[in-house]
Amino acid sequence: MLKQCLAIARREFFFMWRDRDLRYILLIGPLLGLLIFHFTYSHQVLKDIPTAVVDLDRSRASQELVKNILGAENLKIIAYPDNYNQLEDLIKNGEVVAGLVIPENYGKDTSLSRQARVQMIVDGSNMVYATNATSAMLSVTRSLSAQAGVKALVARGIQPDQAAAAYQSVGFREEAWFNPTLNYAYFVVLALALNVWQQCCTLAACMNIIGETGAASWYLIKSSGFSRLRLFISKSAAQIITFMLIALPLFLLAFAVFKLPLRCGLPLFFLFNLAFATALHSVGTLASSIASSTVNATRFGMIIALPSFLVSGYSWPLDAMPRYLQFIAKMLPQTWYFQGINLLSFKDPGWAFMSRYFLAFLIIASVCYTTSALLVARRT
Repeated sequence: MLKQCLAIARREFFFMWRDRDLRYILLIGPLLGLLIFHFTYSHQVLKDIPTAVVDLDRSRASQELVKNILGAENLKIIAYPDNYNQLEDLIKNGEVVAGLVIPENYGKDTSLSRQARVQMIVDGSNMVYATNATSAMLSVTRSLSAQAGVKALVARGIQPDQAAAAYQSVGFREEAWFNPTLNYAYFVVLALALNVWQQCCTLAACMNIIGETGAASWYLIKSSGFSRLRLFISKSAAQIITFMLIALPLFLLAFAVFKLPLRCGLPLFFLFNLAFATALHSVGTLASSIASSTVNATRFGMIIALPSFLVSGYSWPLDAMPRYLQFIAKMLPQTWYFQGINLLSFKDPGWAFMSRYFLAFLIIASVCYTTSALLVARRT
């Protein structure tokens, strides 16, 4: 029996390797994805955001404001349009992402301790640029506002240290845990590369049943008396092992070369990926048992793999999604996987906490494999 199972497994390895397109997808796809995402986010933070300043006041106070913006860490002033319409054209044409409009009488209002309204404009069509530009400009304007308030109090005869204390009566100190530098590359590179990996594995798993029952060799296997259960166990084991093997160089490159964070131990990380690969394979097997042809199986794989990352809660919080979508998302192994990868990479919550994720993989795999077996038994 063992020899027969090993023979089927070797046969499956041979078939997967002989399929040149599948071989290139599995071997090159995840690694290429990791390289692309790593170099895309290699700067880690967004700097030199193209900014324009419209100075309608042209006073000493407005020039001081412009000087402070020039010193901002992530902003780069590249244009000084004369009016609001010119600024609008620059943003429409994509030449600048952020704009600051200093109103007339800005200097007069600040000298008289009146409220001066400076307009900050960002291109909301690019959310990444818009968020970072808004944060950078708010940092500058908050600092200037505090300085202006201190000067106003000093002008009223209050001692400078008392005036400064009045504006600092409540101090807020920002401190980021688990990713202290708020490195965006740490957060997104590994997840995006693993998303490519899971898509490639899903497409391969969708061939597990239909790729066998649709082949001429299926009738020879049936006539030989070889158990269908042993056949698909052997095939599935070969495919899951292949999924893990193609993930190893990806992990080696990510953690050893690119130095992406991994807080948990390697045994737990390996077991977690193996459990996910099994659950993912079960979903692909279920799709394969439903499909009427290899083409339809590929379509099912794309339908499952492509949107699964979007609803996994990694790129957008799961709690912020509609309830029905949360329910659907929790039925997919990708949701548990990408949530777990984030925990293992940054926090290492330990086996006791991660056991619920392993339980989710076990339930998904049991349901999908059992359903697939019932469907195949009825059709063959």
